[in-house]
Amino acid sequence: VDPVRIADLFASDTGYASPKLGVRAGVFDADGRILMVRETSDGGWTLPGGWGEVNQTPAESVVREVFEESGYRVRPIKVAAVWDRSRQGHPASPVSVAKVMFVCVLEGGTPTPSLETSEIAWFAEADVPSDLSLRRTLPHQIARMFAHWRDPSLPTEFE
Repeated sequence: VDPVRIADLFASDTGYASPKLGVRAGVFDADGRILMVRETSDGGWTLPGGWGEVNQTPAESVVREVFEESGYRVRPIKVAAVWDRSRQGHPASPVSVAKVMFVCVLEGGTPTPSLETSEIAWFAEADVPSDLSLRRTLPHQIARMFAHWRDPSLPTEFE
């Protein structure tokens, strides 16, 4: 990595430094299992999701991301959390990220790996894999998604 190139990239970013928007989905099936995908970039499991897109709402972005990464169609039913990535315990990042975590219900589709994902699987809470993609999803975040699935009356979490 060329340090001069990196400095040039940051120097060209004039204006207000705004956080990026990340979206993740806690998708649950009829048996209360959560959908996870294995990332090709690091081999870890994660909740499906990614970056919010310009001209898409966060809900539209999470629907798109789940479909792209898993082949499943989903419907968001709740914003479970809006977390500052740096305060959650993720590895350090050079950018500020607000993560919007949605609880979603499965509406259809066929499990289909993508360029970004090599496996797609459903896990009961006790069976969530330990080899997570920690840049994307942390164990306590998955636990909170299960909590919001079990009790939809829980308030949205933040920070």
